[in-house]
Amino acid sequence: MTRLTHLGGPTVLIELDGWRILTDPTFDPPGRTYAFGLGTSSTKVTGPALEAADLGGRPDVVLVSHDHHADNLDDAGRALLPTAATVITTRAGERRLRAQLPGQADLRGLRPGQRTSMTRAGLRDLQVLATPCRHGPPLSRPVAGPVIGFALTLGGREQVAVWMTGDTVLTRRLLHQADRLEVDILLAHLGSVQFPVTGRLRYSMNSHDAVRLVRRLRPRVTVPVHYEGWSHFAEPEAHLRTVFDSAPSGVGETLRWLQIGHTQDL
Repeated sequence: MTRLTHLGGPTVLIELDGWRILTDPTFDPPGRTYAFGLGTSSTKVTGPALEAADLGGRPDVVLVSHDHHADNLDDAGRALLPTAATVITTRAGERRLRAQLPGQADLRGLRPGQRTSMTRAGLRDLQVLATPCRHGPPLSRPVAGPVIGFALTLGGREQVAVWMTGDTVLTRRLLHQADRLEVDILLAHLGSVQFPVTGRLRYSMNSHDAVRLVRRLRPRVTVPVHYEGWSHFAEPEAHLRTVFDSAPSGVGETLRWLQIGHTQDL
């Protein structure tokens, strides 16, 4: 059994066979507008359901899909990182965080396709595979920067316990990754991010992308996250629900909505 607590935005506490894993920590209060580069920005409109101090103990692992956008790592989230036993992020993010957090003992940077593992007495080993992301339209990487997702497995098993997609549009590379994974829980970053200055260009998956990914991947459970709490999301929960309700058989049945701030066993 896997236990998830959605704290808001991309931030989820995953309790997996004794491991405590926190994704993309964002704990700043609402109201602030953050710049993302080239005239893009977003305002945080909803605060976290829990403060970092209320998590019930330090995380064993913090997964940071990318460190350079405040909706995935904000100031309060950055302050939490030294409390974690291990922090895993992109290679570029590792370099930046190592300079900013010289006391962070175990900081690891991965490229898509690379793996790392952690051991802890009394628990099965935790393996983390970095999965590909493209945080925008073609040729946007020099602007949007590198991003990764994370596939978590235990004890050398083939099945992925949790796959966190990270902030990405749907690409062939992502679909090819899905073909190679057997996934129990898909933690899908959605919301169809858009900015007025870039028009109709999208920087994350929309609901139709999510349906295509689920049809390809066939996870047991699909959990939407990172679709709320910020002004740059173009697609609300109600639209996502409508699209999944009209999806081919077997897709909508996987969907599970987490009540923000509440813990759910999946």
